[in-house]
Amino acid sequence: MSFDSQQQIQASATNNYTYPQVIVETEWVAKNLDNPNIRILEVDMDANSYETGHLSGAVFWHSFQTVSLPDMRYNFNKEALEKLLSQSGINNDTTIIVYSNHNAIAPVVFWFLTGFGHHDVRVIDGGKKKWIAENRHLTKEILTPTKTEYKVQDFDQNLRVEFNTVLQAINNPSYALVDVRTAEEYRGELFMMKPPEAGERGGHIPGAAHIRYQEALREDDTFKSVAELKALYESKGVSSDKNIIIYCAVGARAAHTWFVLKYLLGYSNVRNYDASWSEWGSRSDTPVEQ
Repeated sequence: MSFDSQQQIQASATNNYTYPQVIVETEWVAKNLDNPNIRILEVDMDANSYETGHLSGAVFWHSFQTVSLPDMRYNFNKEALEKLLSQSGINNDTTIIVYSNHNAIAPVVFWFLTGFGHHDVRVIDGGKKKWIAENRHLTKEILTPTKTEYKVQDFDQNLRVEFNTVLQAINNPSYALVDVRTAEEYRGELFMMKPPEAGERGGHIPGAAHIRYQEALREDDTFKSVAELKALYESKGVSSDKNIIIYCAVGARAAHTWFVLKYLLGYSNVRNYDASWSEWGSRSDTPVEQ
C-alpha cells in the first residue's frame, strides 16, 4: 500500500474477506479526499452522473471509451493506457480508488488495472449509491490533473482466458463455467441485451452455472459477507478447488464476479473470458444451450 490503510482494513475486515484492503468504506474515502497519494476515478457508461455531481477530486473515465475499443473488446494497448493514466494524474505508486454509479463497473477497472500491474487499486463498497444515501458531499467542479509519466507493464494473461481454453473446459469436471448475465440472456432470448439478429445466437455455454453478478450484492450495492457468498457460489458447484471461468456479454459483469471470487473469497484459479458472448455467440462453430 502506498500509505497507511489500517483504518480501512479494519473496517472491511468485519466481513472476513481474504483481501480486505481492496475494499474501501465510504467513511474512509470521505476522510481521504484530500490525500495527495490517491486518485479517485468515477467510471460509467456516460458522463451524465459525473456532471450532475461527483466525489471531490474524482476524474471521469467513460467505460466504453477508455478501457474498451469501439467493438466493446478491451483495449490492451499499453501506450493507450499510459496516456490515459498520465492524463488522469496517476503515477505508478498512486492509490487508485474506483467507484461508479452502477456497482458492476468499478471492479472492471480493478481487473483491468491490476492486470497491467498497478499494485494499489481499491473499490468503494456500495459505490455512488451508498455515498448519496449517506448524504455525503458531491461537487460539479471538474478537476484538471497534473500530467504524469506513467509506465505500464504487460498485461497479466493469467487473469483472462481465450476461446480454445473455454471450449476445452466444457464437460471437464475440474472446471466450473459461470454465466453472470440476465436470465433472458442465459435462456437465449437476448443477445447483448437485445433479440439476436443475423449471425448472432442466443443461449449459454453448455454446463455453465447461471449466477447473476448482482447476486453478490446487498440492496445498498455493498458486497455480501463471506458466508453468504460461499453459500451462493458453492450451491451452484463453484468452489475453490475448481478452475473457474466467468463470462457475460463483453467481460465487464464477469470481471465483477472475478473480483468477488478472487479477492473477497480468495479463490486462486479464477479467470475472466473477456471476449465472452460477443465472441461465443457470434461464431457458428460453438456449442450453445438454450
